[in-house]
Amino acid sequence: MTLAAYRFRAFTIGPDLEPWSFAMQCTNCNESSDPSEENQDAQDWAETHLKTNPDHRNYREHVTRPYRAVPGAWL
Repeated sequence: MTLAAYRFRAFTIGPDLEPWSFAMQCTNCNESSDPSEENQDAQDWAETHLKTNPDHRNYREHVTRPYRAVPGAWL
């Protein structure tokens, strides 16, 4: 029989230093922009998509904000 010992550790979860990313998705056709670090790029894509598809008026913004777990004290 194998014996095992376990130790527990506290972690803190908070924002990572990586940049956020933004993308827009048309809810009419589900087409979406590529993720970009600039929100304006996503909005520009939506405007271009609307010009070529005048009846596509609803969009969804996807924002990705990276987080990381930082190890703390052993419990």
